[in-house]
Amino acid sequence: MTLLVDKHTRVITQGITGQAGRFHTAMCRAYGQGRDCFVAGVNPHKAGASVDGIPVFGTVMEAKARTGATVSVIYVPAPFAAAAIDEAVDAELDLVVCITEGIPVRDMIRTRDRMRGRKTLLLGPNCPGIITPGEIKIGIMPGETHTPGNIGVVSRSGTLTYETAHQVHEWGLGQSTVVGIGGDPVGGLDYVDVMRLFNDDPDTEAVVMVGEIGGEAEEACARWVKDHMTKPVIGFIAGMTAPPGKQMGHAGAIISGGHGSAQEKLAVMESCGIRVTHNPAEIGRLLESVLGSHCLPFD
Repeated sequence: MTLLVDKHTRVITQGITGQAGRFHTAMCRAYGQGRDCFVAGVNPHKAGASVDGIPVFGTVMEAKARTGATVSVIYVPAPFAAAAIDEAVDAELDLVVCITEGIPVRDMIRTRDRMRGRKTLLLGPNCPGIITPGEIKIGIMPGETHTPGNIGVVSRSGTLTYETAHQVHEWGLGQSTVVGIGGDPVGGLDYVDVMRLFNDDPDTEAVVMVGEIGGEAEEACARWVKDHMTKPVIGFIAGMTAPPGKQMGHAGAIISGGHGSAQEKLAVMESCGIRVTHNPAEIGRLLESVLGSHCLPFD
């Protein structure tokens, strides 16, 4: 079982004719079963063209009707990205992965309000995407450090998503699915949404949750984990070991009124039974101690 996407998923690239859209679509097609998965592009001004053999349609609705695609990935420039999400939602796709960063908060508030009661799930914006190792990647993550396995990963941080996957890979465990939810203040799927999917996935044995300073998303997820999660969870907070004033994060990583610091998040996560490491290089070792040596492939 996989989360949200697999080798049978058919994907539309919104913004395929731009430099980023074309490059990353090519990288995704070169990974796993991607050549079969990416079936259409959308640009209202270049309908009828093709990009590296992929047909370009004028609308998401037409691309869906002609190809049977159920997922889109968005590389549209920030001023127009929220409208691109709206179009995918109106076409009733199952999932939209928005890579674009810098979308105005006002635009995303409006788009999130329009999505209420609709079937489409949103991942992002300002996220690295999602990957089911060995099958499909939708986004900008490096495919080589993602290998099939039984560890789920969910992260707000793009770079630390890749580092976590690398650590899991180095310990020979591999990942079931890796999900980058993005760090913007207004977005789609959150930690709890993804954690619930991992909890229900029989092929996921443990989950690594990578957080950032700012907001209360990690604390809310930790409390959900305490009450509902049946699988072990490993946690890490970006900026946990940084000196005061040097902690970095996404646009949503704003410490307000003394809340949202790495130390506060760490305390809540630990109190809820999440095993937290201060060093991302120790994630693999901590997974070993949680799962037991019988789960490791080299024993």
